[in-house]
Amino acid sequence: MGKYLEFESMTEGLESKVRQDLKFKTGNFVWKIKFNIPLDPKTVNNVNLYVTSMNLSPLKTAIRYNSLENEIEIEPLEPYAKNESYILNITTNVTSLGGKPLKKPLQVQFKIDG
Repeated sequence: MGKYLEFESMTEGLESKVRQDLKFKTGNFVWKIKFNIPLDPKTVNNVNLYVTSMNLSPLKTAIRYNSLENEIEIEPLEPYAKNESYILNITTNVTSLGGKPLKKPLQVQFKIDG
């Protein structure tokens, strides 16, 4: 059986950090992105982090920051369509608690297989 989520491309160096742990295979799965340092919660928002379709139209998402786990959660407010590619974007406007920006913007291109 193939994977539910297909990673089509991602920023170099992310391969070892992105993994699937999907209990429910729906179009409303939540992305969880774990960081090794605390982030400034004010910079964790849907301007600095967003999901777009391939034609760059933004998807409505709810973004939360779990400061205990240093983890960002991105939940779609509308389901991802099957067999359509999306891009998860994390910009360098996301900063650590000390004010340091991410070294480079991160992108993961993915799609849900039917």
